[in-house]
Amino acid sequence: MSPRCFVIGHPIAHSRSPLIHGEWLRQYGLAGSYTGIDVAPADLPAFMRRLREGEFTGGNVTVPHKEVMMRLVDEISEAGRAIGAVNTLWRDGNRILADNTDISGFLAHLDSTIPGWESRVNTVLILGAGGAARGIVFGFQSRGVGRIVIANRSRDRADELVSAFGAPLEAVDWERRGLAVGEADLIVNTTALGMQGKPALEMDLSRLRPGTIVDDIVYVPLKTDLLAEAERRGGLIVDGLGMLLHQATPGFARWFGVTPQVTPALRDLVEADILRA
Repeated sequence: MSPRCFVIGHPIAHSRSPLIHGEWLRQYGLAGSYTGIDVAPADLPAFMRRLREGEFTGGNVTVPHKEVMMRLVDEISEAGRAIGAVNTLWRDGNRILADNTDISGFLAHLDSTIPGWESRVNTVLILGAGGAARGIVFGFQSRGVGRIVIANRSRDRADELVSAFGAPLEAVDWERRGLAVGEADLIVNTTALGMQGKPALEMDLSRLRPGTIVDDIVYVPLKTDLLAEAERRGGLIVDGLGMLLHQATPGFARWFGVTPQVTPALRDLVEADILRA
C-alpha cells in the first residue's frame, strides 16, 4: 500500500506542508499522499489511534499539538526531548516514534545561506524565549557557539531558558536588546513580532556591525522589516522560508524512502503561494 501521510493542526488550512510534500511526490514520481487534516485538541487521541492502527505511515504535527504529542508517542528523539516539542511522527510496527526537525531545518538553511558561519560567530543574540528559541538554543549548543544571549519581553521566561540549558546562555532585559546588537555576530528573531497580522518588532539596529548575520524565522512576509533594515545596514540576512523547506526533508525521507532536495524551483513555488495569500 502506498504511504499515506499528513500534517495535523487546528486550524490547518494555512499550512504549506501539503504543497511542499506534494511537489516532491510529483518531482520524484512516487506513489503516496500527504494531506492536511484539521484535528481539534479533543480529537487528538482518536486520531493517534488511527495512526497506531496503520491507517497512516506518519506525518507532521503543528500548533497546537507539538507539546501535547510528547505524551501520546512511544519514543522521542534527543532533539524532541531537549526542545519539549515534536513535529514529525512515524510508525514502527505498532509503536509511534517522534522527532523535532525544526532545528535541523533551521541549521540546514543557515548552513546553505551562510556557509561556514560558525567560524565567524562567537556571540548569538536570540530574541524570544518560547519553543522556537528553545530549539534554536539546542542547535547552537550542538554547534559549539561560545555565547548565547537571550532577550525576551518577559525576563522571567528568559531566565528560565538560561536555567534549563546553562552555559553558554545568559539573559538580558528586553529594553537592552538594542545594546546587545553591537556585541552580536548573529541575531535571530524567534518571536512572532513582525509577522503579517502581528505587532511590529521594534528593534534598534543602529549598533549593527556590517557583516553581522540576521536571521528571522518569520516567513510571512518573506522579507520582514527586521531583515530589510539589517540588509540596509550591511548585515547578511537569512529569511524564515528556508527553515520551513529544510525541516520537511527528514520526514519525507523516512516516509517515502527518498531524500528530497530543497531547490530554487521549490522555493519559487512556495513563495508564489505566499504572495497569493
